[in-house]
Amino acid sequence: MNALVSNVLTQVFITLIAVAGIYVLTGLTGMFSLGQAAFMAIGSYVSGLLVIRAHVPFALAALLAVAGATLIGYVIGYPVVRLRRDYISLVTLGFGEAIAALLNRMTTLTGGASGLTGIPRLVGLPLAFVSAVLAITLAAFFKTSKYGRQCIALKGDELAAKAMGINVTRVKMIAFLLSVALTSYSGVLYAFYMSYVDPTGFGWKKSADWVIMVFFGGVNSLTGSTLGAFILSALPQALRGLQNYRYVIYAVLVLLILNFKPSGLLGEWELTPRNLQQLFAKPGKKNTVKKEG
Repeated sequence: MNALVSNVLTQVFITLIAVAGIYVLTGLTGMFSLGQAAFMAIGSYVSGLLVIRAHVPFALAALLAVAGATLIGYVIGYPVVRLRRDYISLVTLGFGEAIAALLNRMTTLTGGASGLTGIPRLVGLPLAFVSAVLAITLAAFFKTSKYGRQCIALKGDELAAKAMGINVTRVKMIAFLLSVALTSYSGVLYAFYMSYVDPTGFGWKKSADWVIMVFFGGVNSLTGSTLGAFILSALPQALRGLQNYRYVIYAVLVLLILNFKPSGLLGEWELTPRNLQQLFAKPGKKNTVKKEG
């Protein structure tokens, strides 16, 4: 495979893992976070430092990094999930900027603005692909689980969900921690693929990009969110030849979709055997398939 294509696909698959986490948080639960990239930074730096400084095996370092990020996510999420949705965005934005500033100031440990170098390149396309498939599968199972259905219920009407006996705070926390775990794992893969990380790569803009990808593909569809992330992650690389215009094309494409198809590319459609059967069924048989369902 061409080295450029392999590089693009690897980075796209790493992004898909983070977007799967954003889908759980925003698509299912309706919470907006502008600080999720901070957990990606925690996963990158913790795993990188464990391997470089403590000589911990990669697999164990990845596990410890995800566990550490999830623990920090619990500390941050405990008060955050009790807030209104707009305040959640503000608090997580502040947390993300605080992490970036902290990484910049801890020069002796993190390298400061110069970044963390010397990370061995242990991640390639196969691992990134398998990880992306597993992350998307995990998000799909979560959506169809009891907690996923409760997330959808409280997203529609939180007060009604409480009246039905749903522990809203607990469900929000579970979704938040799953999102943190996925995002931090994407950070681990990113660090050990790029062999270098610096604080500027984990600002609020990256978190906002992930949210845009979810809405672009369809905030109510995991399939759509995955497709949107794939397109918008690969597009800047595909338009590399149009260096002066690629971001303009990127922005126009996003605006067109959000204005003329607010529900996203796929709306609420999911890639399931039943939906595929209906999609490819002959016109005369479509009604039969619906009646049988």
